[in-house]
Amino acid sequence: MIFQWLLVLIWIFIGSSYGQQFYDPTSCFSSITSPGTRYTCSSSPKNSCQTFLVYRANQDYTTISAVSYLFGILDPDELLNMNNVTSSSQILEIGREVIVPIQCSCLGEFFQANVSYIAPTNTKFDDVACGVFEGLVKSVTLYEQNKKIKFSDEIKGGTELLVPLKCACPDKFFGPGLKYLVTYPFITGDDTGKVSEKFSIPVEDIWGANNLSFDPPVFSNTTILVPLRGEPSINFSNIHDSEPPSPGFLPTQLVEKSSKNPKIKKLYIAGSVIGFFLVAATLVACGLYVRALKKFKAERTIHKGSFNSGSLTPRSSPPISGPTPARSSTNSCFSPDLLAGIKYTLGEYNIDELTNATGNFSEETKISDNVYKGCVDNNAEVLIKRIRFEDTRQVIDVHSRINHVNIVKLQGVCYGEDDITGSYLVFEYPSNGTLRDCLSNSSISSLKWHKRTQIAFDIATGLHYLHFCTIPPYTHMNINSKNVFLTPNWRAKLAVFGAKASIGATREVGSIGSLGGWIAPEHLVHGSVSEKVDIFAFGVVLLELISGKEDVDGNFLRDSITFLGGGANEGGCFEQLKNFIDPCLMEDYPLAEALCLAVLAKACIEDDPLHRPSTDDIIKVLARMV
Repeated sequence: MIFQWLLVLIWIFIGSSYGQQFYDPTSCFSSITSPGTRYTCSSSPKNSCQTFLVYRANQDYTTISAVSYLFGILDPDELLNMNNVTSSSQILEIGREVIVPIQCSCLGEFFQANVSYIAPTNTKFDDVACGVFEGLVKSVTLYEQNKKIKFSDEIKGGTELLVPLKCACPDKFFGPGLKYLVTYPFITGDDTGKVSEKFSIPVEDIWGANNLSFDPPVFSNTTILVPLRGEPSINFSNIHDSEPPSPGFLPTQLVEKSSKNPKIKKLYIAGSVIGFFLVAATLVACGLYVRALKKFKAERTIHKGSFNSGSLTPRSSPPISGPTPARSSTNSCFSPDLLAGIKYTLGEYNIDELTNATGNFSEETKISDNVYKGCVDNNAEVLIKRIRFEDTRQVIDVHSRINHVNIVKLQGVCYGEDDITGSYLVFEYPSNGTLRDCLSNSSISSLKWHKRTQIAFDIATGLHYLHFCTIPPYTHMNINSKNVFLTPNWRAKLAVFGAKASIGATREVGSIGSLGGWIAPEHLVHGSVSEKVDIFAFGVVLLELISGKEDVDGNFLRDSITFLGGGANEGGCFEQLKNFIDPCLMEDYPLAEALCLAVLAKACIEDDPLHRPSTDDIIKVLARMV
């Protein structure tokens, strides 16, 4: 009975806000596929349904007749009543929202409504998906459906394309009485509150149907599902006409100006003048402070030279985002042009220093693949990571946007000449080493249960920061116990050694597998990149924290917790759990808390990414244990 109640509690934390579908925050133009890129169907037998989508009139489709033709609807009059339009030839205002009925079918793993489109002129996948169909299908999905044409090639005029529009049908995951899930494309100025007003439904219903948290940020060129209990109708009262679709982030809503009497206007003017001078004075003070701070840092920066001459060879300094510059010296291990434009100071190291610090990169100083521990600058311990030459700029760019207590900090760089020599990044070294080493070392008796839950909370907090607080969001793709470092007071720091994603991606990814991180099934099979891949790897780390064992093949620990599937009786479940928990703890832990953590880990390593919790949900559970 206790086991069943714990499962209910975990569901309250993790699953209560979950529907079947997810909101994909990546743009229609993005090449990234993630939960919500296409709406999944898991019903058996496979079902289909009559549903709707929203399309906006534009310069090419200005009438109900033209919109009907685009979506393959034979009778345009079918759209008249539901859109309060009197004639199918009536010219619609640009941006006018039109409700379009579609037949949504479950084909394979995904829902889609297929329409045929013949390109009138030469065009591209992006133009068709994000322009003609206004983001109702992502360009990468359109390409996957029409792979006879290369993504980079131009689509010739007269070519017929199969367009798999995004749609979904309600099933058992949604509440009773729900009849339709309307596909709604966001444009500049939209938010979930406005959508709820348009369709006269509670905004919480929209959040729940799309697995969104409270008052979530949404972006143009993305879609959302609107759950309805009856046929859709858009309430245009008190809602401004929609603007034509356009890319970019959603601005804040403007407040309409109201006329004021002259005295109030004078007060505003006087206040504005005073405010202007205060702001100007503040800016001047800040400028002086920054200038003094830079001077102070420059005095403290360790000036290291090339390993042959002992002096830094001067070079030109183009912006860091530009192409790789030509280097005038073959000896220097550091390039000042690399650091031009970054917003913090990095130490300058040469290869001789790093070689001496690591004993010529000996096995004794090796922590994992291409990662070493060494001592530099008055015997300060550091992490030294060897990376590819072309990745150096990108990793530094990532760290220029990261500042968090649970992320290992980048301190310096040794810039190589090419991929043969490589480059080296110097990070802080949390003195208690890696989590894996601490769990494997039986002589360390300090890793008590409360410290393990705190470590889990720290890792989850660092992941949440990377997923939701960096711009653009960063997917680590390399979470494992060898990539988590512990400070002297046993707080966890996550090492970020990864570089940028491929061009065109709106989410960045880490270097995959360089430290042996466990990769989720959807990435291995489909190459999917999303925060859910990190959640899977985090679940494996949780199991290592509980058991103390290392997951050597990615399946060992998963197979060890099959008793959590509900087949065992209550007594047998607890006994198997005790056998699974690290014997070094000597049963000094709350059994109910251990079960809760194990169930959380099991949820994280679900094969279906849609069934894994988010970092928000994970933090809610772990916060009650620390």
